Amino acid sequence: MTNENNISRRGLLMKLGILFNGLVATALAIPVVRFLLSSVTRGGASAYLSWVPLGRVSEFPEGETRLATFRNPYATPTDGKTADTTCWVRRIEGDQFQVFAINCAHLGCPVRWFPQSGLFMCPCHGGAYYRDGSRASGPPERGLFEYPYKVQGGMVTIQAGELPTPGSPTASLFGNKAPCGARNELVSIESKLSASSETNALLRKTNTWA
Repeated sequence: MTNENNISRRGLLMKLGILFNGLVATALAIPVVRFLLSSVTRGGASAYLSWVPLGRVSEFPEGETRLATFRNPYATPTDGKTADTTCWVRRIEGDQFQVFAINCAHLGCPVRWFPQSGLFMCPCHGGAYYRDGSRASGPPERGLFEYPYKVQGGMVTIQAGELPTPGSPTASLFGNKAPCGARNELVSIESKLSASSETNALLRKTNTWA
């Protein structure tokens, strides 16, 4: 009788343990499943491709580059102020714009615009970009990323759900730009500096051998 009671007690404890583990696993799985299905359940798929307004065309004078702020359309209620994102808006003329992601194409640091020199500068590693977003110098291997834009009802809007990356179609559209005269001059200067450094190294070797 005692053995039967011990066996039933042991079986009951085992069943309770399995039930408890199942409840814990369910509690842990619910937020993971909600996260994976959030884009469908909250209609995030349409928000991901929505057009976000940056401001009226009149707020961006021709020939100038200004900072604009927009709210990421793919934000969640817990994001708070972190969902507010900035970008650089360059109005070339009329309804022709360029909208640059604020992130450097090297490691993502926020770049600043310096109208005096006509350059975007990265404070982290010295990357520099021309006013059209193309690479000028420094570690970045390409120009600034650009958002797709359109002018609608007098408002400048961008498709901001996806930040362009080197592998995205947007980046491939805007990544390669024809070189301008200033860039050719920079290449010429860099080649002269390289040749000068090679000459100095050769002279040092000659002096050592002598």
